[in-house]
Amino acid sequence: MEAEKHTGIPSYFTFGKQQNLIFSGLLFLLVLFFVLDILLGSVTIKISDILKIIFNHSGSNTETIILKFRIPKAFTAMTVGIALSLSGLQMQTVFRNPLAGPYILGISSGASLGVAFVILGFSTHLSPDNIKALGNWAIVAASWVGAGAVMILIMFISVRVRDIMIVLILGIMLSSGISAIVSIMQYFSNETMLKAYIIWTMGSLGNLTSSQLTILLIAVTAGSLMSAFSVKMLNALLLGENYAGSIGLNIKISRIIIFTGTSILAGSVTAFCGPIGFIGIAVPHIVRIIFKTSDHKILVPGTILAGGVVMLVSDIISQMPGSDKILPVNSVTALIGIPIVIWVILRNRKNSEIF
Repeated sequence: MEAEKHTGIPSYFTFGKQQNLIFSGLLFLLVLFFVLDILLGSVTIKISDILKIIFNHSGSNTETIILKFRIPKAFTAMTVGIALSLSGLQMQTVFRNPLAGPYILGISSGASLGVAFVILGFSTHLSPDNIKALGNWAIVAASWVGAGAVMILIMFISVRVRDIMIVLILGIMLSSGISAIVSIMQYFSNETMLKAYIIWTMGSLGNLTSSQLTILLIAVTAGSLMSAFSVKMLNALLLGENYAGSIGLNIKISRIIIFTGTSILAGSVTAFCGPIGFIGIAVPHIVRIIFKTSDHKILVPGTILAGGVVMLVSDIISQMPGSDKILPVNSVTALIGIPIVIWVILRNRKNSEIF
């Protein structure tokens, strides 16, 4: 109340001095790596060249590289990091499972199945080379439905199976089952659409058209706003649904809001960039370590900033600056995320508790 009285800002939106310092540091890193992602690549570009292009369009090859490829790719990387990290944070809280994430629990696989139905199941109606507005929305909507369906199924399982490791194993098995269905669809699809789908599954941040990037930004903004709106619900769910219900939280409505936001975030990324793993698991744990809190009022904005930073770093590494080779972004995110997942498992075994 004191903070609200002196600043005019509701105390709910104010942070401590140390937290503000960490937020400032994350924001600085986000801007820094965003700029580096534009500067670095197979062709190194100077900052002075970028300034010249911004204030004086020349139509040069450098201008094309910056405006048509690197800036959109940097925005895509930042958006993908935010979406996957927020979806992972929400899933870890709702399932009360530190290893929950869109990739591990099969949410990304469900989204992939939705995309497969559009690309492989309706290959005669949609072209992989030039999917216009309806096609883009069809892909992302199918991805949302697939992600949401798997998430509801996992939630149904987790209510009846309390053992976390069993839920994870079932999630992995469900993901394998979905992959089997997709493999059958690939077998019966035509060569052109099969090639398009295989390339899509490798994960890419640089192949989005301007219309696809616009849809991704709209969807992730909507999902992020739903996450911000869900902060109090997530805090109540930290101690379990029984406690949350006892303090007046409507569990059913809360699930719908959180599941919808998570499906939009994870599904949108999967629709346009392919299944990208381990970011959704790793980043929320990094943020908890940095801020030393489980309060979602801090974790949600912290995860947004940290998710953008980690994905930008992954994109820079995948570009292998100074080389004409490009690594699959999935490989880089796995190398970053897997050590953190291993650390979480070892820590929880040592402490014999989840949160």
